[in-house]
Amino acid sequence: MSDRLSPLDVSFLYMETPTTPFHVGGVATFDPPAEGFDYERLVDLITERIALVPRYRQKVRSIPGRLANPVWVDDEDFDVTYHVRRSALPKPGTDAQLRELVGRLMGRRLDRNRPLWETYLVEGLEGGRVGVITKTHHAMVDGVAAVDIGTVILDVTPEPREVPADDWRPSRPPGAAGLVVGALTDYVKRPTQALDTARSAVFDARATAGKVGEVAGGVLASAVSIARPAPDSPLNVRIGESRRFGMAATDLDDYKLVRKAHGGTVNDVVLATVAGALRAWLLTRGEAVTPSSVVRAMVPVSVRSHAPAGATGNRISSLFVDLPVGEGSPVLRLQRVSYVMRGHKESGESVGAQALVQMSGFAPPTIHSLGARAASSMTRRLFNLVVTNVPGPQFPLYAAGARMLSMHPVVPLAKGQALSIGLTSYDGGVFYGLNADRDALADVDVVASLLEESLAELVGTVPGMDVHR
Repeated sequence: MSDRLSPLDVSFLYMETPTTPFHVGGVATFDPPAEGFDYERLVDLITERIALVPRYRQKVRSIPGRLANPVWVDDEDFDVTYHVRRSALPKPGTDAQLRELVGRLMGRRLDRNRPLWETYLVEGLEGGRVGVITKTHHAMVDGVAAVDIGTVILDVTPEPREVPADDWRPSRPPGAAGLVVGALTDYVKRPTQALDTARSAVFDARATAGKVGEVAGGVLASAVSIARPAPDSPLNVRIGESRRFGMAATDLDDYKLVRKAHGGTVNDVVLATVAGALRAWLLTRGEAVTPSSVVRAMVPVSVRSHAPAGATGNRISSLFVDLPVGEGSPVLRLQRVSYVMRGHKESGESVGAQALVQMSGFAPPTIHSLGARAASSMTRRLFNLVVTNVPGPQFPLYAAGARMLSMHPVVPLAKGQALSIGLTSYDGGVFYGLNADRDALADVDVVASLLEESLAELVGTVPGMDVHR
């Protein structure tokens, strides 16, 4: 029997537009082993491991007359080489060239007639490195327990782990009559499916209104933060189809050093770093910055639930945080961020904001955007940008013996938002990925460099530390 897409999953398909493709991604760089790491090796690795993620060999099939949500069916013509692609940078193969390639790839929507993912091997990087770029549609991510192809190919040792032999044979997809019968059977088993489908069929604002209503109680718990509209910002403009991508790399020890000296959490230091970078960026643009100026960020925070054994262990709480970009002192910026974050926890607001998960689908390691088109329309009023911080393993990972050196996430843009910032900590580093509208943020690389400078400024406030070290 085919798996039916949930109302949330299918909403990610219906809300997609040419200017808001809803796939998430990542950009990893690797140091190849002595025997090399080429396209054929990556294809072989994914072919061996793809059975661990069955969804990656399935595609979406719509129901005649939209009687029910679409279903996942096996792709009888599945071709791994269509999804795993090869690209090469011209000499000298700089990181700037890699960023340009990522921006171009992330602006293109995935083919709805095939499984909704792509992976690119990028050759020709400076220093003999290779890159791997991944794209996965939100509809593929079925809850916080989901695993993506980028995770499956990684091992904790240079020697690849053994996986069971793959004897997959595609099931014959149902015909139109079978799809209709399946929909009617689901209606009998789950009467609420009819309501969900009706919402999907007239999706847009009306369908999402139902979704928003379901989480209204949770959102009300955050009313203190969102009672006032988000401030006007050059981050909130009409966006186009093209993207730019920025990257910054920092050391996790620096965040811990600042936290030890000034208090708070590592996440507080991250947000203070972002606040300092945005402050400097606004000033470079000649924007008016006053002592009271703020930029409001939606910040997903992972929390551990006490679910029964076998249930999903992680949940996400989404907070609205006013970043104090008007504050000139880096230490005071950190203290103000820490104060706000403590206030969220002490007020219980973070618990109420968990209801946003039902609407937004935020989940590590793949961080979702808002889960409905009307909600996307509201984002300009509620917050200026998304800042996601997903902790990763603090030890090296390998793909077919190639050591992963860095991993920069790519978080999609919501309607009316020109920048999203994602970061992942891995093996002692903290790697930022900045997804931006190509026209609105031609200076995204400036923002990336200012993130590194903002952290250095914070480190320079630690007694005994030199900001220019």
